[in-house]
Amino acid sequence: MTQKKEQGFAPLLGAGFLRADCADLEATTLDMFFLSVLGCTVRIQCEEAEAQSLLAANYVLTRQHSETVDLDYVVGRQRGSSAFFLKRRRETLLTAADASEFLFLFEEDLTLELQRLRCDLYFVHAAALEGAGKAYVLIAPAGSGKSMATWALLHHGFGYLSDELGPVDLKTLEVHPYPHALCLKDEPPAAYSLPARVLRTARTLHIAPGNLPSRVSAGPLPLAAIFFLQYSPEAHGPTVQPLSKAEAGARLFANALNPLAHRGDGLDGAIKIATASACFKLTTADLPLTCRLVHTNLKGLCGR
Repeated sequence: MTQKKEQGFAPLLGAGFLRADCADLEATTLDMFFLSVLGCTVRIQCEEAEAQSLLAANYVLTRQHSETVDLDYVVGRQRGSSAFFLKRRRETLLTAADASEFLFLFEEDLTLELQRLRCDLYFVHAAALEGAGKAYVLIAPAGSGKSMATWALLHHGFGYLSDELGPVDLKTLEVHPYPHALCLKDEPPAAYSLPARVLRTARTLHIAPGNLPSRVSAGPLPLAAIFFLQYSPEAHGPTVQPLSKAEAGARLFANALNPLAHRGDGLDGAIKIATASACFKLTTADLPLTCRLVHTNLKGLCGR
C-alpha cells in the first residue's frame, strides 16, 4: 500500500491547498458526527458550521456513538481566514481555499485511508449501479462522463452504489457500496434535471444519497457486468460491443487503485473479476439513447 501511494496516490496538494499549524485553527466548540463506510467507523469533529454542512451534504452522518473508531478527523476553518482545514490524527494539517477543494481533499484522504484499512478489497475507480439485486460497474477515464451517465441511469430503474469507487471482494466477487453524494461537473440535460436540493460549489454539483431519484444500496451485491465507457460526440448513436476477457482484464487493471495490495501486483485480481463478469465496451453519445441501450442490455443480463 505504501508503495502504491508513492507511485501517485498520495494526497494531491495543488493550487489552493496549504499546510498550516494547529495554532491557526479557529477556537470553537467541537460537534461530533460518525460515518460508516465499508465496515469502518469514521469520527468527524466539526469546529465550524459550514464545514459540517458540506460534509453532511455529501455523506450520511449520524451522531450514533461507536466504541471502535477507525479514522478520526477534525474539520473547520482557519482562524481569520475563509480557508477550510482538515486534520487526521497525528497527521499534518491541510487547508483548502474553498468548498470544492475541501470536499475533494476530504474525499481523497478518506479513499486512501479506506484502501489501507480494507486492503482485502480490490478498489476500482468506477461507478456502480444495482439492478435486480446485482451490481453493474461503469469504468471510464476521469472527465469522460461516467458520473453523468450514472446520474441518467438512476432515472431508468437502477439503484445506486457509487459514482466514483467500486470496491470488489475478490473472494465473493461482490461490489460494496460507497455511500456518498453523486458529483457532477456540469448541469445535466433537461431529461435528467437536478432535484431542488443540490450542493453547488465553484466547480461541482453534489446530489446527496437521500435526494437521488432511485434506491440506495446498503450492502454488497454480486458483480454481473462491467461497462468500459468511451464518449464520442461524433457518433451517430451509442453502441455496445462485447470485450474479450483478456482486454477487459487489462482495462480493469489500468483502473485499479490498490493493485499492489493483492497477489500478482493486482493483475490476478483483475483477471479474476473480468473472467467472472460480462464485459462490454460502451460508446456513449446522446444520453437518453445511451441509457436505453444500457437498460436493454442489462435487462437481458438480469434475465439470465
